[in-house]
Order: sequence, then structure tokens, then C-alpha cells
Amino acid sequence: MIAYAKGRYLRVSPMKARQVIDLIRGKDVPTSQAILTHVQKGSAQIIGKILNSAVSNAKQKGLGEEQLYISRISADQGPSWKRYRAASFGRATPILKKTTHLTIELDLRT
Repeated sequence: MIAYAKGRYLRVSPMKARQVIDLIRGKDVPTSQAILTHVQKGSAQIIGKILNSAVSNAKQKGLGEEQLYISRISADQGPSWKRYRAASFGRATPILKKTTHLTIELDLRT
């Protein structure tokens, strides 16, 4: 692992984020950035920001983004926000607004 970045408490479901990170897992950085700009999912923009942060951390160590690839990326479940919604007959139904902890690790392409 050369560089990494974490995004915590992101307001997107981990299942929806995993749909996007499966597209870029194991690819090099310029290819994955191009994929994220063309995927029409809400989580692609959030994942792109975390990826750019990891690339910036690698540049601080003197590495170019052409040398790097995504060695490990994961979207783990964070805490859920508990909300309630009005239902018929005076009842209330629970709503869980899920959050995600996203981790991206970059490594050198050999």
C-alpha cells in the first residue's frame, strides 16, 4: 500500500456504493477516473472524490497517477440514521437511512 484515503459516514447505501466500486476494482487510476465520470450513479461522484484524495496523498510522496492502481477498495456499513414516517391508522413505520465507510488503497503497478 502506497497511499490510502477513507471516507466515513457517507450518505449512500453500501449496497449502492458496491455496485460502482466493483467496476473500478483492480484498474489503474486514469481508467477508473474515466469510468467514474461516465457512470450515472449518485455514488460515483462521492467515490471519485475519495479516489482523488488518495491520488493526492500519493502525489505527496512523489508518485504520478499513471504508476498507480487500486489495490483494495471496500464499502463497509456505517451507522444507520433512524427516522419514522407516518402510516395509516395513526401508526409510524421506521426508516433506516444507511451510511457507508469507504476505503481506497493505491499501490504501484509492477
